[in-house]
Amino acid sequence: MSTLPAPTFDDVADAARRIEGFAHRTPVLTSRTADAIAGASLFFKCENFQRMGAFKFRGAYNALSHFNDRQRAAGVITYSSGNHAQAIALSAKLAGIRATIVMPEDAPAAKMEATRGYGGEVITYDRYTQNREEIGRKLAEERGMTLIPPYDHPHVIAGQGTAAKELIEETGPLDYLFVCLGGGGLIGGCALAAAALSPDCKVIGVEPEAGNDAQQSLARGEIVHIDVPRTIADGAASTHVGEYNFPIIQRHVDRIVTVSDAQLIDTLRFFAQRMKMVVEPTGCLAAAAVLQKVVPVEGKRVGVIVSGGNVDLPKLSQYLA
Repeated sequence: MSTLPAPTFDDVADAARRIEGFAHRTPVLTSRTADAIAGASLFFKCENFQRMGAFKFRGAYNALSHFNDRQRAAGVITYSSGNHAQAIALSAKLAGIRATIVMPEDAPAAKMEATRGYGGEVITYDRYTQNREEIGRKLAEERGMTLIPPYDHPHVIAGQGTAAKELIEETGPLDYLFVCLGGGGLIGGCALAAAALSPDCKVIGVEPEAGNDAQQSLARGEIVHIDVPRTIADGAASTHVGEYNFPIIQRHVDRIVTVSDAQLIDTLRFFAQRMKMVVEPTGCLAAAAVLQKVVPVEGKRVGVIVSGGNVDLPKLSQYLA
């Protein structure tokens, strides 16, 4: 954990200024069919249309925008199953900074290929027997690089919060905001934005059923560590929430629910068939909780963060079949 102060909404607002002109202001889409299923007015913030295909670009670019000359010269290192990897690689390319990314050897091929395509050096590891955080810290020390973790960093959290800031600025106040939850960077930033811009909005975190560490942590009042969960939601297959993220979750998140892989596939199919969108399984988490009625939202105004669209096409065809 870095020694930077905990992020606030002012940091989210600052991040919005820093990423303007670099990150896309992604569309907010609606669907009469989705509204009918949920019995509510749903607003989908489509980060699958973000640069490199996921919300992660926001936090990555914001973090690198804070680098000083020494940090820029030495380069950045991170660890990620895919979307943060691509986000750091692309942001570093735009900023003229060298990037090294530690990725699990079984990461989706499309994500690994894209990370290399953006110019990132990829170092692989076995996610079930090796600790990516230890590998990342060791390489950072050896190479003098700055480590920007995928979620447990104030500048990353603030950048991710710009997604909810844009959503609420476009839709007006919301009754609910559903956000996928892995390490907690996205929900941390979005919760800060919702608390400032729509104070009565209830923020709901959604985890894969196989990896409900944040749900356990919220219930227990301390960060719970679990084994690497086996789920198709690879972007949320984290083992614990971040130390910066957890206090924000405790303060601003109403509750955390889970959905099964089968529910994710149903939601992925809904997006493809009815909204003509490619969404990755992790990106379906928030929508699944609404469309599968895990949380009843009848008659409410509901924001749903669709976090990304980076899915291998062969796997997508399997899911849709």
